[in-house]
Amino acid sequence: MRVLLDTHILLWALTDDVRLPKVARSIIQDATNQILYSVASSWEIAIKHALHPEKIGFTAEDVVGYCEQAGFWALPIENRHVAALETLRRPADAAPHNDPFDRIMIAQAKADALLFVTHDSLVSDYGEACVLAV
Repeated sequence: MRVLLDTHILLWALTDDVRLPKVARSIIQDATNQILYSVASSWEIAIKHALHPEKIGFTAEDVVGYCEQAGFWALPIENRHVAALETLRRPADAAPHNDPFDRIMIAQAKADALLFVTHDSLVSDYGEACVLAV
């Protein structure tokens, strides 16, 4: 199975954080799965590290290096992913979700038939079969 990790899951996996849900840990540790991270995660980490280095102790370059060591694959943002953004829908009464990084990763997973593993409960409101909220 090809699995795309959201940024929180990615960071928790790389640091062996206790907040990493058991289901996510099991998926990541399954050697038959191909684990991917989006360049959107690298971008998000770079922005958040620049704004709050005391909260995000890693640079994007650090995280990319850790991903390479872990055997995770980088997923670039392609035009098909941007086009898939336009297909994402949320119910009118759903709580607001204004995270562009999550949105592009959902679109990447949808366009490329990946399982998107997230800890963000708001992502489930998109109703996409590719989303696994853990």
